Amino acid sequence: MKQLAALKEAGDKAFVAYIMAGDGGLDRLKSQVQYLQEAGVTAIEIGIPFSDPVADGPTIEAAGNRALKEGVTLEKVLAELKSWEFEVTVPLLVMTYLNPVIKFGIERFVGACKEAGVAGIIIPDLPYEHRQLAKGHLEKAGIALVQLVTLTTTEQRLEAILQEAEGFVYAVTVTGITGARDEMSESVRDFMRRVRAKSPVPVYAGFGISRTEHVDMLRGDVDGFIVGSAIVQAFHEGRIDHIKPLIEAVTAPNPV
Repeated sequence: MKQLAALKEAGDKAFVAYIMAGDGGLDRLKSQVQYLQEAGVTAIEIGIPFSDPVADGPTIEAAGNRALKEGVTLEKVLAELKSWEFEVTVPLLVMTYLNPVIKFGIERFVGACKEAGVAGIIIPDLPYEHRQLAKGHLEKAGIALVQLVTLTTTEQRLEAILQEAEGFVYAVTVTGITGARDEMSESVRDFMRRVRAKSPVPVYAGFGISRTEHVDMLRGDVDGFIVGSAIVQAFHEGRIDHIKPLIEAVTAPNPV
């Protein structure tokens, strides 16, 4: 995850692409990662399908349901990542809910992630207060536990989370589920500025980032963007090339 810190140091913006593992079949995951890597994304967040995805909007939930019908599991995804022979040059993150991790076994899960070359883990329903359930094993393996903060996070809790932040902070732009949105409020900008001013690691805006206008609005207030629903839908509909302008809008050098 050192690449992310270096990017911030250089004043450049990160683009983290989210994809649902196994949407359309697990054999598609390799080509999707290769495409995104070649398209210039900074990191790739690989979602694990789950039957009760509390933070997912309709697009990602539908993708997860398609993957579940294909028989995709956390174990199968990690085995797939481990099997790749091409060079993965961007950090890979695994986004999974807690239930599949518990079922897999925490220690075994972390070991499989390490073998698969995973750089960071995101578990949206693992409360900060219970982070030690996974954090100790992840620290030993050198894998970051990425924390989420939201518009409703209290100041005291925010400061506690930021003190232990690793890799980057996942700053949620909405008080709800994931999904593309047309507009964002000025309060989102204020929130991002507040988090970024206190964070020792890069701050990335996620949930609802789907248009270049969102990037333009928040560019000066965050260190990068996480785009999920727009990419998942583009892959599903076979029009992933339509995402390139969004990637370029984020990763292009800052205008002078």
